[in-house]
Amino acid sequence: MAWHLGRLSAGPCWRAARGGCGELRAWSQRCAARRICRPPGTAGTEQSRGLGHGPTARGGLWPGTGLAAALAGLAGLAAAAFGHVQRAEMVPKSSGARSLSLGKPEEEDELARRCSCFMAAPVTDLRELRRRPGDVKTKMELLIMETQAQVCQALAQVDGGATFSVDRWERKEGGGGISCVLQDGHVFEKAGVNISVVHGNLSEEAAKQMRSRGKILKTKDGKLPFSAMGVSSVIHPKNPHAPTFHFNYRYFEVEEADGNKQWWFGGGCDLTPTYLNQEDAVHFHRTLKEACDQHGPDLYPKFKKWCDDYFFIAHRGERRGIGGIFFDDLDSPSKEDVFRFVQSCAQAVVPSYIPLVKKHCDDSFTPQEKLWQQLRRGRYVEFNLVYDRGTKFGLFTPGSKIESILMSLPLTARWEYMHSPSENSKEAEILEVLRHPRDWVR
Repeated sequence: MAWHLGRLSAGPCWRAARGGCGELRAWSQRCAARRICRPPGTAGTEQSRGLGHGPTARGGLWPGTGLAAALAGLAGLAAAAFGHVQRAEMVPKSSGARSLSLGKPEEEDELARRCSCFMAAPVTDLRELRRRPGDVKTKMELLIMETQAQVCQALAQVDGGATFSVDRWERKEGGGGISCVLQDGHVFEKAGVNISVVHGNLSEEAAKQMRSRGKILKTKDGKLPFSAMGVSSVIHPKNPHAPTFHFNYRYFEVEEADGNKQWWFGGGCDLTPTYLNQEDAVHFHRTLKEACDQHGPDLYPKFKKWCDDYFFIAHRGERRGIGGIFFDDLDSPSKEDVFRFVQSCAQAVVPSYIPLVKKHCDDSFTPQEKLWQQLRRGRYVEFNLVYDRGTKFGLFTPGSKIESILMSLPLTARWEYMHSPSENSKEAEILEVLRHPRDWVR
């Protein structure tokens, strides 16, 4: 059955509804066929090779330090911290909200029709997007808006009745974003899918942190203009047999004093199950590998290891989950090639995760299993607050939007003194995998 996100009266909510644009089945088929949704006037799909071999596409541990790491949480986890939040455009036009179209039927075009399926209007004005259809910033903004809508649609369909609150926020220094959050649903305890499109001048602290990881940045009068955008999501199901999921894809651009522009992409996704299901792990990693393999056979193993290394809770000696892929500072072989790779990864989000939730959302579980889920969520909180540099950067940024930064945290978690699972138990089984990562596909 086909579904789409329908508007609920005049309130800032979306629900699953039958029919209409952006319907999940058609999108899933396009994804399965490896077709790519592109802005008008851009080239069709083609496979690329050689990603990740440039001077700054390093395989070492450079997990988005400084502002780049804050942009690892771009869509509400950290970069949204810069913004002032206001309610989204789920209100009558008489209220003054900006319309998705230009207001006249004859001015409607492919871009406007595409945007009409988004959760809200793009952050950048449509006229500006039309003026630069082939620019990677236009293509990336449309990709993250489309990804947000498709993921929210899929989550609403699975939940069967939950609503997304949609907050549009603006950053006085430039840009803004859209935060979509579902809480206390039938299936999901908390799910957030956020986008951010921001620009302005980097602070001296942010520039210093970028230089510390190898960036050579030349300022003019102490200013360094930048543009950044991304989509980020964290999903916490209620059932302990349905895994927690996180993904993020982002683009960053800096203009130096001489007019030279440095650019790079970053992102990834990872799975955090409460209990190990090997079939689920293989499905998740195989889907990511298939997306990566379209652009080079070396990408999945490289980015899989990077993910295992980054999501490491050092004081516990274990990973946050069973991994996925993670990359940053990806700037070769070309901007278009890396964008296509990121696009393939974004299109793998729904098919990698949604089948797992559908499979387990109605599984029976015991009080003991629910307790273990709460303890594992405690570890999730520990990583995000102690190690995630994007979250820490946002929390220490003046004028931060704390609610957006902490969107990644579950509604509930638990800590018990000296808790240790029984030997040979299902709880001990997942701990072994978290302490010693496995290769799920070859």
